[in-house]
Order: sequence, then structure tokens, then C-alpha cells
Amino acid sequence: MQLAFDEGDLRPLVEMIVAATLERLEAQRQKLSGKLAYPAPEAAALLGVRPHVLRDARLRGEITGSRVGKRILYAHDELLAFLRRQRHV
Repeated sequence: MQLAFDEGDLRPLVEMIVAATLERLEAQRQKLSGKLAYPAPEAAALLGVRPHVLRDARLRGEITGSRVGKRILYAHDELLAFLRRQRHV
């Protein structure tokens, strides 16, 4: 079996897929507010806890932070993973 397509047949499909992908990526970027990581006070506020609660969780190894200069930053993905691990059913 052989399928034959010319450029005119595929172009609309490819453009639709590219547009949908770009929309999805833009929506994700807006959710992150353009930030890859948050300092402790912002990360704690996003989680709805006080900064010392976040610090204690990091010291217990429940969440990972990255030292950048003198500050500890928490990656957006790490905050989401921490929330998922804290779920109670």
C-alpha cells in the first residue's frame, strides 16, 4: 500500500498542528509568569505556607531547592511535584 500526498494536502494539517502546539506552549508560559524558579518567599506563597515551613520541608529532604548566589530558588516543577506528594485521598 502506498500513500501519496502533495504539499497542498499536508500544509493545512501541519499549520493547524503547529498553531495548536504554539497555543499550548504559550498557555504554559503564561502559567509560569515567565519564571523558571521562585525565591523562598514567593514559592511559599504559591504553596500557601509560611517560608519557614518550606525551609523545614527542604531540610527534611521533602523538596529540593537550588542555591543561586546566596538565595535558594525553587523550580516550578519541583513545587508541583511537592504538592502532588502531599496529597491525601
